[in-house]
Amino acid sequence: MTLERGALLHNRYRIAEILGQGGMGSVYRAVDENLGVDVAVKENLFTTDEYARQFRLEAVILANLRHPNLPRVTDHFVIGDQGQYLVMDYIEGEDLRQRMERTNFLPDDEVILIGAAMSKALTYLHTRKPPILHRDIKPGNVKVTPEGEVFLVDFGLAKVIQGTQVTTTGARAMTPGYSPPEQYGTARTDSRTDVYSLGATLYAALTGVIPEDGLARAMENAELTPIRKRAPKVSRRLAAAIERAMEVDSDDRFQTPEEFRKALLAANSKTQRLVEDDFTVAPAPAETPASIEKVPEGEAAKEESAPVGVPLMAANTAPITSPESPRKKRRKQRWKFIRFLLYMILIVSALGTAAYYYPRISSLLSTATGTSLPIVLPTETELASLPVVEEIPTEIFTATPFPTATNTPEPTATPLPTETPTIVPTPLGGGAGEMAFVSERAGTPQIYIANVDGSNARPITNLSDGACQPDWSPDGQQLVFVSPCKSDVDILKDANLYLINADGTNLTQLTSETEGDFEPAWSPDGKQIAFTSLRPGHLQVYSIYLEDDAIIRLTQSNRDEPARQPAWSPFGNQIAYAIRRYGAYQIWTMTDTGQSPERITVSGYIYWDLLPVWTTDGTAILYTQRAADNGVRFWQMRIAYENRGNVGEDVELGALPVLDADYSNDGLWILFEGTDGNNRDIFVVMADGESRTRLTTDPADDYDPVWRPAP
Repeated sequence: MTLERGALLHNRYRIAEILGQGGMGSVYRAVDENLGVDVAVKENLFTTDEYARQFRLEAVILANLRHPNLPRVTDHFVIGDQGQYLVMDYIEGEDLRQRMERTNFLPDDEVILIGAAMSKALTYLHTRKPPILHRDIKPGNVKVTPEGEVFLVDFGLAKVIQGTQVTTTGARAMTPGYSPPEQYGTARTDSRTDVYSLGATLYAALTGVIPEDGLARAMENAELTPIRKRAPKVSRRLAAAIERAMEVDSDDRFQTPEEFRKALLAANSKTQRLVEDDFTVAPAPAETPASIEKVPEGEAAKEESAPVGVPLMAANTAPITSPESPRKKRRKQRWKFIRFLLYMILIVSALGTAAYYYPRISSLLSTATGTSLPIVLPTETELASLPVVEEIPTEIFTATPFPTATNTPEPTATPLPTETPTIVPTPLGGGAGEMAFVSERAGTPQIYIANVDGSNARPITNLSDGACQPDWSPDGQQLVFVSPCKSDVDILKDANLYLINADGTNLTQLTSETEGDFEPAWSPDGKQIAFTSLRPGHLQVYSIYLEDDAIIRLTQSNRDEPARQPAWSPFGNQIAYAIRRYGAYQIWTMTDTGQSPERITVSGYIYWDLLPVWTTDGTAILYTQRAADNGVRFWQMRIAYENRGNVGEDVELGALPVLDADYSNDGLWILFEGTDGNNRDIFVVMADGESRTRLTTDPADDYDPVWRPAP
């Protein structure tokens, strides 16, 4: 659960604001009330032994680092089952992503200085005993302080190399455009992995465009666009150095960050003679431009959700002249005269070529704002032009008590009837002992509720256009569903979302989109419903806030990369979804505000991965898989979150097809749609694949099953 502003953590740290959210928790700015200074606090909500060990290792790594371009941990503690926390120096300033959006693109000199500072930090990390790899270098993890100092932050994916063994603070993860091919699992990561990511970061800073993805380039599905094709004024030597750092084959790159640093400094006559203390850049203006103002809470940055190879900057944003680097007092007086001559040359050159000069302005895919921090999950973003749906009566959000007769438990002394099925937990699944599903037994698809042994099935909808794709509110009192549903079709082009109480009362239309809203998923805190929509003309994931009816778009992929089927993590701070990339559907995750998209499954072009659902403890994702060329056979796969980026394992739930699975509240059972012959019915099976039992036997098709939570 996200900590509220003003909360006192560990009797010492007063929460001031939320700075970012990610897969394992949030990041906060807080005040250390003992010392009266601002600190950054990073939380880990995954309390399993493995995640706790990884999080503690991150604290140990940072606490032992001493370098002017790296942050430092000052405290680490655990609070029962609530989570783990890192406390670190709060680094004020803007990250490189914000800087790029403020100035559209960075000048050569500034990129060289930032690259040199980062290379210094990486050289320090790689030469530790044992060596440390960062593995997550991108614009959001490079900070510039108000004094112009440059910091490399966020060690959540760092890897410690001890002999032939490798210790990782987080499982392998990739940021499309910034990760080299080996980080997707094609080979072991090493020092050259960080060289590639730094090169990609500098590429984006120079051009305002995320470079083509490393894995796509390795598979010959894409080619790296030369820097000077996107930004003709970049010097040839600088472009060549960065492009060499981004070679697909690691043997063709600079072999160490130190080699890369020397090549960067040699690319410009101004930087060739700089000493190490000169690696600072101009700070952001004291007056924060409107383009990087802090956005309202709940809106967040989406740097990595932008498709690679496309612009990061806004098309309607005028270029801002990059600030001149600060003149240091210790520089020799002769530099003043040299600068004067350089300025005069630049002015004359600009006047002579004004007719041909044009600003490099790119279209906006993500506008980042907010303040990031060391060891952070990515910062918050401004989501512009939030569309609003029609007002929904407030009474529909009032939990309607379920009829007493349905939930009255039997006295404990009453023996179970002899015909009781062999599924023995009471109530089965640890919830309300009921399920919702769709049945066509009335001629059109309608929502039914039944006991988890299949008995007492009764419809709660009777819509002429049908109803399907139900999902429960967390309190088990309401259902969100989709209509019209003429049959169980894949994409419902004219559908909208509806709410209804569990007793069939208070039917309310939630959206009124003409293109189609479907595949709803209710958030664990009950405040949002994520869904798939055709609003932009192709499949994308959206979310509606029930408190004010605001609708935001969470995914920003293009028409060739449809995104759909959102599924909330049990903590409510992460969403799994299916997206088609490079011709095949894969399972990815993002934060609840659309940040930090991360690939979870790797199935290549042979299989499609669809319909993700989280385990109740958030440590794994169950998903449906089928052959890309066969739409009939479906089977269930499972992948541990810590193994993301690898291949999952078959759960083996019995005869195929098996799809649309849903974990029970206690995590011990799985509901799913399957067949025994030609009829589609609802089945239940233990999570380990044992005790498969058919729950519905009507001749009509039954599908879309979901467990009912306990009231």
